[in-house]
Amino acid sequence: MAQDLPILHGYGILVTGGGSGIGLACARRLVSDGAAVTIAGRSPERLEAAVTELETFAPGDGLVGMLSTDVTDEAQVCEAVGLADALGKRHGGGLKGVVACAGGSETIGPLTLTLREGWDRTLATNLTGTFLAIKHAAPRMAKAGAGSIVGISSIASSNTHRWFGAYGVAKAAIDHLCMLAADELGASGIRVNSIRPGLVETGLVVGLMGSPAVLQDYLDCTPLGRFGQPEDVANLARFLIGPESSWITGQTINADGGHSLRRGPDIRPLVEPVFGAEALRGVVS
Repeated sequence: MAQDLPILHGYGILVTGGGSGIGLACARRLVSDGAAVTIAGRSPERLEAAVTELETFAPGDGLVGMLSTDVTDEAQVCEAVGLADALGKRHGGGLKGVVACAGGSETIGPLTLTLREGWDRTLATNLTGTFLAIKHAAPRMAKAGAGSIVGISSIASSNTHRWFGAYGVAKAAIDHLCMLAADELGASGIRVNSIRPGLVETGLVVGLMGSPAVLQDYLDCTPLGRFGQPEDVANLARFLIGPESSWITGQTINADGGHSLRRGPDIRPLVEPVFGAEALRGVVS
């Protein structure tokens, strides 16, 4: 009988940013393998639509939960972690995984023209949201003696993306945060890793994908010659959450078609018409 159970049976997993894009793809992949997945995000409508979709992939009843969550609000993140743990326990386990996928950016443009409010919100959504997920998930995992946490970073962490503002900075901090957490939490059997996606076709990059010149530059910098799909990242997240990766922790793994071997993209065609050539090199009036 046990051999007939899905491989992630009993895994309660929280996916932040799970209502769309990479987060939804991760939730779909995890649910398909029998995990009890709770998705968290800011939009209740988006979450409800995602739950309806995810239930079609679930091999059993009641494997999908949701909670409208602002990942920068500590109390709300704590509640989402508790819900994921409870859903996992209903299926014979508990909280065994977190995919911290909530992110975004409000700061495209030169650093010298970046507004402090947008900088702060971008750091909070990406970095603080990941930190809070780790902070509240790790104690529950430590009591159980095992768990896996995956942070979603970006190629903008490792390769400078001029005029991306706070985004790459926040993602670089996520990579270090995950390494630090892996070092601290390994004694409790908790693994922590991060994934650096390249350009993945999601709603987050609609602006970038609206410029043929920028898109071509991305392709020129990508050895495999194609953009990523959310499933490309989800498959790696699934591996890092599951038992197959039980001796992997503290790693940052690129899923980018090889883009990290070259350089960051040139988004000048997008930003120069908005800010002007002088502003792009730091000259402001």
